[in-house]
Amino acid sequence: MTTANPAVVETEDGGREQRWSLPADEQSLLNLIHLCFDEYWDEIWFGIIVEGAAWEVAAPNPPKRISMYDGYATVDFGRWHFHLCIGEHRASGPELGRIRQCARAELYRRIGDDDCPTSWGARLYNGRDEQMMTLLLPNPFLTNDQQIRDWPAWGQLELWDRLRSSYLGIDPDPRDRSGKGFRHG
Repeated sequence: MTTANPAVVETEDGGREQRWSLPADEQSLLNLIHLCFDEYWDEIWFGIIVEGAAWEVAAPNPPKRISMYDGYATVDFGRWHFHLCIGEHRASGPELGRIRQCARAELYRRIGDDDCPTSWGARLYNGRDEQMMTLLLPNPFLTNDQQIRDWPAWGQLELWDRLRSSYLGIDPDPRDRSGKGFRHG
Protein backbone atom coordinates (compact mmCIF):
# COMPACT_ATOMS: atom_id res chain seq x y z
CA MET A 1 0.00 0.00 0.00
CA THR A 2 1.34 3.42 -0.94
CA THR A 3 1.42 6.02 1.77
CA ALA A 4 -0.20 9.33 0.88
CA ASN A 5 2.44 11.26 2.82
CA PRO A 6 5.92 9.72 2.85
CA ALA A 7 8.60 11.26 5.04
CA VAL A 8 10.15 14.54 3.95
CA VAL A 9 13.80 13.95 3.06
CA GLU A 10 16.59 16.48 2.71
CA THR A 11 18.20 16.65 -0.73
CA GLU A 12 21.89 17.17 -1.53
CA ASP A 13 21.21 20.82 -2.37
CA GLY A 14 19.63 21.51 1.04
CA GLY A 15 16.08 21.33 -0.30
CA ARG A 16 13.36 19.02 0.95
CA GLU A 17 11.25 16.52 -0.95
CA GLN A 18 8.66 13.84 -0.60
CA ARG A 19 9.11 10.82 -2.92
CA TRP A 20 6.81 8.03 -4.06
CA SER A 21 8.14 4.95 -5.87
CA LEU A 22 6.55 4.27 -9.25
CA PRO A 23 6.45 0.94 -11.06
CA ALA A 24 9.48 0.66 -13.35
CA ASP A 25 8.21 -2.03 -15.72
CA GLU A 26 8.16 -1.31 -19.45
CA GLN A 27 4.38 -0.94 -19.83
CA SER A 28 3.99 1.38 -16.82
CA LEU A 29 6.82 3.61 -18.01
CA LEU A 30 5.54 3.62 -21.59
CA ASN A 31 2.11 4.64 -20.29
CA LEU A 32 3.76 7.45 -18.28
CA ILE A 33 5.63 8.65 -21.38
CA HIS A 34 2.46 8.58 -23.50
CA LEU A 35 0.39 10.41 -20.89
CA CYS A 36 2.96 13.14 -20.31
CA PHE A 37 4.07 13.67 -23.90
CA ASP A 38 0.85 12.96 -25.83
CA GLU A 39 -1.50 14.89 -23.55
CA TYR A 40 0.64 17.43 -21.66
CA TRP A 41 3.52 18.07 -24.09
CA ASP A 42 3.01 21.86 -23.99
CA GLU A 43 2.80 22.04 -20.18
CA ILE A 44 5.79 19.95 -19.08
CA TRP A 45 9.52 20.55 -19.08
CA PHE A 46 11.96 17.68 -19.12
CA GLY A 47 15.64 16.85 -19.15
CA ILE A 48 18.34 15.81 -16.77
CA ILE A 49 18.80 17.69 -13.51
CA VAL A 50 21.97 16.81 -11.63
CA GLU A 51 24.36 18.81 -9.49
CA GLY A 52 26.00 21.23 -11.90
CA ALA A 53 23.54 20.93 -14.80
CA ALA A 54 19.84 21.40 -15.38
CA TRP A 55 18.42 20.77 -18.84
CA GLU A 56 14.85 22.07 -18.76
CA VAL A 57 13.60 21.37 -22.28
CA ALA A 58 10.15 22.21 -23.65
CA ALA A 59 8.70 20.11 -26.46
CA PRO A 60 8.33 22.09 -29.70
CA ASN A 61 5.11 20.24 -30.64
CA PRO A 62 3.29 17.04 -29.77
CA PRO A 63 5.34 13.95 -30.58
CA LYS A 64 4.96 12.77 -34.14
CA ARG A 65 5.55 9.27 -32.86
CA ILE A 66 6.35 7.35 -29.69
CA SER A 67 7.74 3.91 -30.47
CA MET A 68 9.55 0.98 -28.86
CA TYR A 69 12.54 -0.98 -30.18
CA ASP A 70 14.85 -3.32 -28.25
CA GLY A 71 13.80 -1.89 -24.90
CA TYR A 72 14.10 1.76 -25.95
CA ALA A 73 11.19 4.17 -26.09
CA THR A 74 11.76 6.85 -28.71
CA VAL A 75 9.87 10.12 -28.42
CA ASP A 76 10.14 11.76 -31.84
CA PHE A 77 9.24 15.42 -32.29
CA GLY A 78 10.24 15.52 -35.95
CA ARG A 79 13.38 17.61 -36.01
CA TRP A 80 14.77 15.94 -32.89
CA HIS A 81 14.00 12.99 -30.62
CA PHE A 82 15.21 11.22 -27.51
CA HIS A 83 15.52 7.62 -26.37
CA LEU A 84 14.91 6.06 -22.95
CA CYS A 85 15.68 2.44 -22.17
CA ILE A 86 12.55 1.34 -20.30
CA GLY A 87 12.43 -2.34 -21.26
CA GLU A 88 14.75 -5.27 -21.74
CA HIS A 89 17.61 -4.25 -24.04
CA ARG A 90 19.39 -7.22 -25.65
CA ALA A 91 21.62 -5.84 -28.41
CA SER A 92 24.39 -4.71 -26.02
CA GLY A 93 24.47 -7.87 -23.92
CA PRO A 94 23.02 -8.61 -20.49
CA GLU A 95 25.35 -6.42 -18.38
CA LEU A 96 24.95 -3.23 -20.43
CA GLY A 97 21.27 -4.03 -20.89
CA ARG A 98 20.83 -4.14 -17.10
CA ILE A 99 22.71 -0.86 -16.66
CA ARG A 100 20.81 0.97 -19.40
CA GLN A 101 17.30 -0.11 -18.41
CA CYS A 102 15.26 2.05 -16.07
CA ALA A 103 15.50 0.34 -12.69
CA ARG A 104 13.74 2.92 -10.55
CA ALA A 105 11.14 5.63 -11.06
CA GLU A 106 9.59 8.08 -8.64
CA LEU A 107 7.16 10.93 -8.26
CA TYR A 108 8.40 13.77 -6.09
CA ARG A 109 7.34 17.13 -4.78
CA ARG A 110 9.65 19.81 -3.41
CA ILE A 111 8.68 21.24 -0.05
CA GLY A 112 9.40 24.90 0.73
CA ASP A 113 10.48 26.49 3.99
CA ASP A 114 6.81 27.11 4.80
CA ASP A 115 6.26 23.30 4.65
CA CYS A 116 4.14 23.64 1.49
CA PRO A 117 4.87 22.08 -1.94
CA THR A 118 6.56 24.32 -4.51
CA SER A 119 7.18 22.00 -7.45
CA TRP A 120 6.17 18.54 -8.68
CA GLY A 121 7.84 16.00 -10.93
CA ALA A 122 8.85 12.48 -11.89
CA ARG A 123 12.31 10.98 -12.27
CA LEU A 124 13.70 7.85 -13.92
CA TYR A 125 16.99 6.16 -12.96
CA ASN A 126 19.01 3.49 -14.75
CA GLY A 127 20.59 0.32 -13.33
CA ARG A 128 23.51 2.34 -11.92
CA ASP A 129 21.04 4.65 -10.18
CA GLU A 130 22.01 7.50 -12.53
CA GLN A 131 19.30 9.91 -13.51
CA MET A 132 17.87 9.23 -16.97
CA MET A 133 15.25 11.98 -17.03
CA THR A 134 13.33 14.38 -14.87
CA LEU A 135 9.83 15.44 -15.89
CA LEU A 136 8.93 18.82 -14.42
CA LEU A 137 5.16 18.69 -14.14
CA PRO A 138 2.87 21.68 -14.64
CA ASN A 139 3.34 24.06 -11.72
CA PRO A 140 0.49 26.25 -10.40
CA PHE A 141 3.01 28.97 -9.52
CA LEU A 142 4.57 29.18 -13.00
CA THR A 143 3.20 29.90 -16.46
CA ASN A 144 3.95 27.51 -19.34
CA ASP A 145 6.97 29.66 -20.19
CA GLN A 146 8.17 29.49 -16.57
CA GLN A 147 7.24 32.99 -15.49
CA ILE A 148 6.07 33.42 -11.89
CA ARG A 149 2.29 33.81 -11.64
CA ASP A 150 0.68 36.48 -9.49
CA TRP A 151 -1.83 33.91 -8.23
CA PRO A 152 -1.65 30.11 -8.21
CA ALA A 153 -3.48 28.26 -11.02
CA TRP A 154 -4.41 25.10 -9.12
CA GLY A 155 -5.73 23.45 -12.32
CA GLN A 156 -2.06 22.99 -13.27
CA LEU A 157 -1.98 20.09 -10.78
CA GLU A 158 -4.23 17.96 -13.00
CA LEU A 159 -1.36 15.81 -14.31
CA TRP A 160 0.11 15.39 -10.81
CA ASP A 161 -3.28 14.28 -9.49
CA ARG A 162 -3.72 11.86 -12.43
CA LEU A 163 -0.32 10.30 -11.84
CA ARG A 164 -0.95 9.90 -8.10
CA SER A 165 -4.31 8.28 -8.79
CA SER A 166 -3.17 6.03 -11.67
CA TYR A 167 0.16 4.86 -10.30
CA LEU A 168 -0.21 5.16 -6.54
CA GLY A 169 -3.95 4.78 -6.01
CA ILE A 170 -4.10 7.91 -3.84
CA ASP A 171 -6.44 10.87 -4.05
CA PRO A 172 -5.46 14.52 -4.52
CA ASP A 173 -3.81 15.99 -1.45
CA PRO A 174 -5.04 19.35 -0.12
CA ARG A 175 -1.43 20.07 0.89
CA ASP A 176 -0.59 20.47 -2.83
CA ARG A 177 -2.90 23.48 -2.92
CA SER A 178 -1.61 25.09 0.27
CA GLY A 179 1.45 26.91 -1.06
CA LYS A 180 1.84 30.62 -1.53
CA GLY A 181 4.33 30.61 -4.39
CA PHE A 182 7.47 29.38 -6.09
CA ARG A 183 10.91 30.40 -4.92
CA HIS A 184 13.96 29.41 -6.94
CA GLY A 185 17.09 28.08 -5.28
